Amino acid sequence: MDKELFIEETKKLGIELTTDTLNKLEEFYKILIEWNEKINLTGITEEKEVYLKHFYDSLTLIRDVDLNEDLNVCDVGSGAGFPGIVLKIVFPNLKITLIDSLNKRIIYLNDVIKRLDLKKIEAHHVRMEDYSRLNAEKFDIITARAVGNIKLLSEISVRALIINGKLIFMKGNIEEELVNIDNCLKLLKLEITNIDKFQLPIENSNRTIISIKKIGSTPKIYPRSVDKIKKQPL
Repeated sequence: MDKELFIEETKKLGIELTTDTLNKLEEFYKILIEWNEKINLTGITEEKEVYLKHFYDSLTLIRDVDLNEDLNVCDVGSGAGFPGIVLKIVFPNLKITLIDSLNKRIIYLNDVIKRLDLKKIEAHHVRMEDYSRLNAEKFDIITARAVGNIKLLSEISVRALIINGKLIFMKGNIEEELVNIDNCLKLLKLEITNIDKFQLPIENSNRTIISIKKIGSTPKIYPRSVDKIKKQPL
């Protein structure tokens, strides 16, 4: 996806990109490639592929939530900064918290934040289940892109979500993850409100965004270990 097509396709999502925004995305790409030579951030490094599979893909979150609102958003397992950094660049109105369990990635994310002069965004080296215990009912939206499974992500994130807030997970195919999930969601006072299936432009790879609403106070349940949380291929 070249930059012209990127602009064209984001317009279809209802996003108008400014020159400043495009410049920051371009600089973000350069920083990503620079750091990727030091630590393993992504196997996707060709510019057109990054714009499609990382930048555009991150922005598809707008299909399921109005990102023009002043929302407090948490990105779990932010990794290379997708979707969190991209969302912050394109929607500076958002307040964003990036969570990652690897300190090297947090150092990288803080470098991106500093060099792009991004405001109202912070990165924390912490496991999400620990962060949730200390930040109950803080976020309007908690998202994760290609990380872990839905049940486990829900367990470790739900405490940090406000009532009527949403967990919005960005994935490929999710059919297997939905098997026997109903009891878990019921126990956590959660309900699925939307499952949005679509394909990326050009390559037509499958994507799914699942939205899960918090409908009541979370019981005092200790989540399972997050050792099983891993990045997933898209």
